[in-house]
Amino acid sequence: MNIARPIRSFVLRQGRVSNAQRRAHDTLMPKYGLPYAGSAIDFDALFGRRAPRVLEIGCGMGETTVAIAAAHPQNDYIGIEVHTPGVGSLLKQIDAAGITNLRVIQHDAVEVLERMIAPESLDGLHIFFPDPWPKKRQQKRRLIQPPFVALAATRLKSGGTIHCATDWQEYAEQMLAVLGAEPALINTAAGYAPRPDYRPQTKFEARGLRLGHGVWDVLFRKR
Repeated sequence: MNIARPIRSFVLRQGRVSNAQRRAHDTLMPKYGLPYAGSAIDFDALFGRRAPRVLEIGCGMGETTVAIAAAHPQNDYIGIEVHTPGVGSLLKQIDAAGITNLRVIQHDAVEVLERMIAPESLDGLHIFFPDPWPKKRQQKRRLIQPPFVALAATRLKSGGTIHCATDWQEYAEQMLAVLGAEPALINTAAGYAPRPDYRPQTKFEARGLRLGHGVWDVLFRKR
């Protein structure tokens, strides 16, 4: 019997893992990592306190994730990334900065949301520069689709926010339309939002802006 495989928003490419990234991954994942599990995270037990909780999907190499966690010690953060070089880089930065309010999961974000995040447990969800899958035949892989947004909304507390950013205008338009069609969410702006102060501008983003490329932030709040 053929079982339908879910369409994933990522492809695990066999990219090069540096020695430093591999060493950080192997030695620091037990300290700062969180293994995938089929039950909801007990945030209070994990962080040893009660605080606002923010989930970031797609940490990349980790610079933005670490900067946000370091600048907001009053919040607790979970970062999800599937690619080993990025996870290794993120773990190395967490350790170097002595950050205590950030944990890392290396697994598919949809499955993490489904299994590990309890309903109405998040104060925020960050999705910065997800893979745009620009070719028409690839766009079914885009993360921001109605079923995903409906799931994400159930994991947010009332008043919690979902913040997406992209440098692909067509994907930005899709984000705005899909989030705008979710009845549990309301736009915090009349269209695209100005970049909030808590989202650092990356070097790649700054270079693109200097070259005239656009960046769009989409920020919705749960009713």
